[in-house]
Amino acid sequence: MSTWNHMLLAGAATLAPAAALAAPTEAPLAEVVAAPAEEEEATPFDSEAAAAEARAKMQKELDEVIALVEKMFDTKSLPPIDPARLAIAEQTTAALIPAGSIEKMLDNLYGRMFRTLMREFSGQSTLMLSIKTGVESDKIAALDDATKGQIADLFDPHRKEREEQITRVVMPLIREALADMEPPMRAGLAKAYARRFTGAQLADVNAFLATPTGRLYASEWMALQADPEVMVAVIKAVPPLITKFMDRAPEIEKDFKELPKEKQLADLGDEELARLAGLMKVDVSVLREQRDMGNADTMDATDTADPDDHAVDAAADAAEAAATAADAAEAAATAVENSEYDRSNWSEADRQRVEQLEAAYLEAEAAAIEKARERLGRNPSD
Repeated sequence: MSTWNHMLLAGAATLAPAAALAAPTEAPLAEVVAAPAEEEEATPFDSEAAAAEARAKMQKELDEVIALVEKMFDTKSLPPIDPARLAIAEQTTAALIPAGSIEKMLDNLYGRMFRTLMREFSGQSTLMLSIKTGVESDKIAALDDATKGQIADLFDPHRKEREEQITRVVMPLIREALADMEPPMRAGLAKAYARRFTGAQLADVNAFLATPTGRLYASEWMALQADPEVMVAVIKAVPPLITKFMDRAPEIEKDFKELPKEKQLADLGDEELARLAGLMKVDVSVLREQRDMGNADTMDATDTADPDDHAVDAAADAAEAAATAADAAEAAATAVENSEYDRSNWSEADRQRVEQLEAAYLEAEAAAIEKARERLGRNPSD
């Protein structure tokens, strides 16, 4: 598995339960096999074996992700935790993560997202009706809900039952998966608290969590991380961050350009190649062959490039663009007896578009002529 795939899977690790439910089972890689003899019967497809193979492959990838996360957050070098302090910290996390806490938090986030997406991608949403019918979304948006419902019923008379079925089947599975996450989260958080707080500090925290206010805080603190007001505030903070990077793009680009580009195999001399072979424990001839092959391909590509070919291609492209623009201009200029061809009846946006096409035609025609003159070696006066 590539490093990039590792990173993607590691980043999605916290969403594994929901992702596992939504992701289709990956089929095993196809193999090229010899055609069976006429007297032999083809081996029937074994769905159970294929599913087992897919599960084994997924487990292998998950193991690789776990190993990568363990490498990122190495805990092997940490000192041992005092058992007495860990016991106090476990009381803390038991109060902070009571049964159903993660479900409550994710329901704030994914529950709302799930319900919103169900509405947006339901059979009678403007988006889905536009996709199914090909009619512009603006026209569909102008219809009332009753009409949209009738249109949706033409495609799927059982759509409401289907949506209810999805919610009824999927949500319990998500809740079950989230409940399975709570014990390991409590255990990991207890270790983190035991390392960062003394026994006396943990006792103070536990005393607070035992009060009415503390119990209320413990039941709400996790869900509040995904509270709608928090999520909206975070999302609204994203555009200024993007704008900041865009504004500083020239400065960032300049900083990156200060460093020379990394070398490729083709850039290495014989001495560097010999050192590389020693480090990799391979024969230097293997690397030299790869290097020389890359250099040869580069030279061939350069030698075969004919300036006249570029000129011809450019002229052809310009001529094609000119023809397209000419067709558009001709269509706009003919049949003037019809009122729809009267430009005064056009919208400002449509009129500007036609004028732009007409201007593009003239520019493309001039460019094609100039390229042809350059290719033929003629002067403009010829």
